Amino acid sequence: MFTLFLITHIATGIICLISGVIAISSRKKKGKHTISGEVYHWSYVFVFITTVIMSIIRWEESAHLFYIGVFSYSLALFGYLSSKKRWKNWLISHISGMLGSYIGIVTATIVVNVPKVPILNELPILLFWLLPTIIGTPLIFRVVNKYTPKMR
Repeated sequence: MFTLFLITHIATGIICLISGVIAISSRKKKGKHTISGEVYHWSYVFVFITTVIMSIIRWEESAHLFYIGVFSYSLALFGYLSSKKRWKNWLISHISGMLGSYIGIVTATIVVNVPKVPILNELPILLFWLLPTIIGTPLIFRVVNKYTPKMR
């Protein structure tokens, strides 16, 4: 049973990573951006569900993934709902939530896989926990400033 959840988790994680790049790199209008954003969100739902289930099954070795999953999906949900509900300053919430969740899924992917990569597995694991956030956070501020200059 665990294997089925793992296969689903990996497959939807790959879809999430790819659709996220498409949403990030496409023009911000209806069409490619919104379709890839929907695919990103709903694949993230499956990543989140499988993360929770697998973490509970193997709590001792993967409790940390449970917390990453909860935090990262909460950012994705926040970004997704802000674009649907369009509350005040929704665009800032959308950008921050979606890009923050992308940092989360990239971090989880790297942290889980880097121990299997020769040379990289000799570097401190803390580097891989922090690097996506160190790179991604300034990018979030840059994108927010690009798309919301009138709100400032």
